[in-house]
Amino acid sequence: MQKDIQETKITMQKIFSFLAAMLFCCCSADNEVKAEVPANTGKTLVVYYSYTGNCREIINTLTSQMEADVLEIQPAEKGLRYEANNYALGTQLLNAIKANPNDANSYPAIAPVTTSLSDYQNIIIVTPLWWSQMAAIMQTYLFQSASQLAGKHVGMIVSSHSSGISGVVADAKRLLPDVTWMGDALWINASNHGRRASLIENWLKTLIFAEEKTTMDKMFITIDGLTQSVTLVDNAATRELVAALQSTPITVSLNDNDFEIWGSLGRTLTTSNQQMTAQPGDIVLYNGSNICIFYASNSWSYTRLGHIDGLSESELRTFLKAGESNISVTLSLAKATGIRSLNSLTPNPSPNGEGSKYSLNGQKVSNPSKSIYIKNGKKIVL
Repeated sequence: MQKDIQETKITMQKIFSFLAAMLFCCCSADNEVKAEVPANTGKTLVVYYSYTGNCREIINTLTSQMEADVLEIQPAEKGLRYEANNYALGTQLLNAIKANPNDANSYPAIAPVTTSLSDYQNIIIVTPLWWSQMAAIMQTYLFQSASQLAGKHVGMIVSSHSSGISGVVADAKRLLPDVTWMGDALWINASNHGRRASLIENWLKTLIFAEEKTTMDKMFITIDGLTQSVTLVDNAATRELVAALQSTPITVSLNDNDFEIWGSLGRTLTTSNQQMTAQPGDIVLYNGSNICIFYASNSWSYTRLGHIDGLSESELRTFLKAGESNISVTLSLAKATGIRSLNSLTPNPSPNGEGSKYSLNGQKVSNPSKSIYIKNGKKIVL
């Protein structure tokens, strides 16, 4: 009798295990959907901020359906409770942005971000909604990255409990005036979060992704023998500039202005001015005929041209000869033969172990002055 009971238990356990497996497969089927993203699309980066974990779940589902790199945005100060005391802190952060949206100091600090956007043509933003607005932490990232995102194809997924997302969409369009929106934003809320896989699958099919880059999107700047690449945005001004550079490089004389070097480009380009806060490395057109290259920030109405790749603020100051006058700057579409960029030159260290200093065009320097040099294969700034 005992044996029969045991065998019956074992049989029932097998039945329950089988039924549980079938139920799991049925419930999980929606999470195994694979979207069909066109094969010739450019590289995609998914940028997200998650406070409660809902956006992180959306990210996991999204990246199971398409190939993409992922960047998480985090606040500089961890452990803050934005919802405490009837969302007092969260509301305070949002109100500060609302009061002065063009002031960098209005935005809460975020943890340093090292991911470069220059390699990505498509960006998908996944953000929570705070009191009908975009979460303040994500607003900081978009404000700081607006110039690097210019010209990109951008999509957005917004997570909320039940509030509509029109305010978040308005925030995104204010923060990113120069992007191409791939389609409408996807709203995932508490009632449909469990069906997010099929929602994301259908949404991805509606997006117009940028294809792999085949057009000219790079320019080079040469100053005092040092060349740096520039990622250009796509607008009428840059297309006209590229057309001019296809004939011959353009050399201009620029002067320092405390936060930029600037001067006449020697020609007038079509403007598409926007009020913006230019960041270090940004290159803009001012009044249609002046080029401005920033090593600090400034708010004004400009036409974006591009952004210098890969230099820190201190390196930009040295590269751009900040504080000097009559700075000879050459714009070209090809890196000049024999001229090397800041990141490409790594001379071997001297055998005595101390490391000689080399200029950025590879020449050994005995009495270095204020500039950028290579020592033991590393950049140093004097």
